[in-house]
Amino acid sequence: MSVITLEKQGPIAILTLNRPDMMNALGQEGDGAAVVAACQEIEADPSIRVAILTGSGRAFSAGGDVKAMRDRTGAFAGSPYSVREGYRRNIHRIVKALYNLEVPLIAAVNGAAIGLGCDVACMADVRIASDKAKFGVTFLKLGLIPGDGGAWLLPRIIGASRAAELLFTGDVIDAATAAEWGLISKAVPGEALMDEAMALATRMAAQPPQSLRVAKTLLRHGTTASYDTIMEMSAAAQSMMHHTEDHIEGVNAILEKRKPSFEGK
Repeated sequence: MSVITLEKQGPIAILTLNRPDMMNALGQEGDGAAVVAACQEIEADPSIRVAILTGSGRAFSAGGDVKAMRDRTGAFAGSPYSVREGYRRNIHRIVKALYNLEVPLIAAVNGAAIGLGCDVACMADVRIASDKAKFGVTFLKLGLIPGDGGAWLLPRIIGASRAAELLFTGDVIDAATAAEWGLISKAVPGEALMDEAMALATRMAAQPPQSLRVAKTLLRHGTTASYDTIMEMSAAAQSMMHHTEDHIEGVNAILEKRKPSFEGK
């Protein structure tokens, strides 16, 4: 069974981490390829405008397979070089595929998001969570460090001081604290989580799809590129947006005081 499933509901794709018997632990052989394939299918479908990532069962993802770490099997077998390649060619493919997904990605964190699982949630553009969710970057408790890019991304989301506090203590925080720290946008009752995620995704999907994908690209580059680089990218992208039919539809809708209907043209 694949570690991830893909369901399409109109313009919204739902990605579900699907290893509930292991609290959606990640890193088995083939996991990277499965996530890449799901993301590629979304990107190749112009009708998909937004994606949601969630977990099956009681966890979002508990991170890596601790038993495999103990037994030094699977991704953790072999020499240091082999383990390094396992990260680069498997685990890194998971996080890169999600982080670089062209359409906006909402993480609907339904339960524990620990270690790699927390970092996977951070690859999304927006995170909302069940009020029962927990978050932790607990690598040091296992004598490890973030091996999946979390040390680069987490400070950009919650700031250097709080990222350092989470990493250096290994503390696990609840959803209310995660919302206070800006790790998630909000916490909602668990039974309402997917409805809230779908409602948010629907509002995003109402936007013109070409502009939506370009806007995400600009936000992503905005975390690392210089101001002048972003200004040049914005001018080039805006010149293309001005020549879309959706731009004209948006202008006409404002002038005619009606709701726009964007078709991705």
